[in-house]
Amino acid sequence: MGIEYLHTMLRVKDLDATIRFFELLGLRERRRIDNEGGRFTLVFLCPPDQDDGHADVELTYNWDGDDALPSDSRHFGHLAYRVDDIYETCAALQDAGVVINRPPRDGHMAFVRSPDNASVELLQRGDAKAPAEPWASMENTGHW
Repeated sequence: MGIEYLHTMLRVKDLDATIRFFELLGLRERRRIDNEGGRFTLVFLCPPDQDDGHADVELTYNWDGDDALPSDSRHFGHLAYRVDDIYETCAALQDAGVVINRPPRDGHMAFVRSPDNASVELLQRGDAKAPAEPWASMENTGHW
């Protein structure tokens, strides 16, 4: 029996803010479905060089709100992305107002949260970078 990864689905309260967050990570919108009958929008985002539908994040936005959305979206675990420069990526996110929950003190791994509180792991491509400030001495903020 074969199996194929398709996507990770996140329910979101603010579709535009969440799209902006993932664009900061370098993802782009690949496909959008507006369903009038079901009163929801699905937005599929992917890394620019992975638009074959096998590395998607599916954002689900219910037009009439989503009271069932947990206050802490940890029921799914986290998304993980490999980045070319973890320090540069975290600096750009921080400059845009994103809290770095687990800074890349080790030059290898960091965690941030989307506007809807979804945990996102960032991993350095290749070998870990040498520890550097301000990351090396930065404390954790919240949880991831």
